Parts: sequence; structure tokens; C-alpha cells
Amino acid sequence: MKRREFLSASFLAGAASLSTIATTINKSDETKPEYYELRRYHMLNRSKQKVLNDFLRNAAIPAMNRIGIEPVGVFSVMYGPNSPTLYVLLPHKSLESFAAATSLLTEDAKYQRAGASFLNAPLSDPAYVRMESSLMVAFEQMPELKVPEKKSRIFELRTYENHSVKASKKKIEMFNAGGEIEIFLKTGLQPVFFGESLIGPRLPNLTYMLVFDNMAARDKQWGVFSSSPEWKKLRSDPEYADNVVNINVVFLRPTSYSQI
Repeated sequence: MKRREFLSASFLAGAASLSTIATTINKSDETKPEYYELRRYHMLNRSKQKVLNDFLRNAAIPAMNRIGIEPVGVFSVMYGPNSPTLYVLLPHKSLESFAAATSLLTEDAKYQRAGASFLNAPLSDPAYVRMESSLMVAFEQMPELKVPEKKSRIFELRTYENHSVKASKKKIEMFNAGGEIEIFLKTGLQPVFFGESLIGPRLPNLTYMLVFDNMAARDKQWGVFSSSPEWKKLRSDPEYADNVVNINVVFLRPTSYSQI
């Protein structure tokens, strides 16, 4: 082959490779997993919970929606911590969304006006005691949050703590490639999201949320799942044994203005 022909062939081959890479990147962008920030606001008393609810309803959620953070879920605790606590779930399409959110809200004059009493609370009378936050990335088999259709419902938030990063990855694999999410769906369990915790307390861990009509329906659906032959087979697989050291469960109710 002549040198010019060789260079032309090499260029075309290179261009084809770049095209393949670009196609792969674009394809992966289409199924890019979401990121979830889960906030827990701890308050001194119920009166402060009303202050926070008013702030979230009238200022925070409209402003977050304006910068592309939606739907926003806000939940009160049915069974769990004794002190008043609100859970806020914020889905982000990218890490850039998460990183830029605070600055964008700070520059939003409408948000600053609507939330002034909360945002400018004095040291002598804080709006809340503390806000804890976790950042998660969605699982491969459920890359996007699913909003339930019914409004009257309860949510079960489950966090699985692992003794090592390897164990955490193995449990996540069990949900994805192992087929546990698929068994959830087949047996009637309704997941809202699955997330691998990247930042937050008690790492490593994973968190997911399920929705039910009521507690009776919850008990029934878990019974169907637990008795499923597919689940029994998967649970007995030694490849996925001993990967979870602790399970934390909190039952939540959505607020009247929650978008989830």
C-alpha cells in the first residue's frame, strides 16, 4: 500500500473509531443515572416544623424547580426519631446540578424574598437544629426516580449498611445483575429510587425507597416477595452472602405539598 493510501485508510479508521466512541458516549448520556440528595432537617419542636414546611412550600421548592431540581419530595416521620424531623429528597440530573444549586439559589432574588424569615433566622432563634445530607447515585437498573401515581400512601426508606466497600458493591450487584430489583417488580413491590451513597454518614451504605397504600398492604407485599422462589434462590446464593451488617428502616408520609 502506498503511503498516501495508508494514511487515508488510517484516518478513516481513526474517524470511524472516534465516531463509535462518540456514539457510545451519547448513548450513555441518554441512560445517565440521576443523583439524589437526601436531607434530614432536625428541629427543636413542632412549631419549627411549621416554619420549615412554609419555607419549603413557598420558597425552596418553587426555586429548586426553576433550576431544574424536580420532583422534590418532602416527608414527615411516621415511625422513627422522637424529635421532629423532615426528610427532603432532591433529584439531580448531574453532579454539576448538585454543585451549582446553592449558588444559583443564593442569586435567586425571588427565592431570597419568599424565604427571608427562614433564611435570615437569628442565632437566638434558629429555624432548625441541624441539617444532615447524603449524596447518592442511582442504580444501573433504575437510573431515574419513579413518582407514584397515588397521593394517599406511605413510604418505606431502607438503608443497608455494609462492613466494607467491596461488600457494598456486591449488594448493589445483587440488586442489579443479580435480579433483586426485577424480583421486586415481579412481586408487586413499588420502588421510588435506589441509590448508592457517595457522601454521608455511616458509609458504606445504600438506600432505597418503596411506596405502599398503607401498612397492611406493606406487610402483604413484603410477604409475597419473601415467599418468592426467585428471591429464595437469590438469597441462598453464597456469592451474595454476608454483605449487610445493619438495616435501618424509617416509615414516612408525604407532606401535602410534596411532589413525590
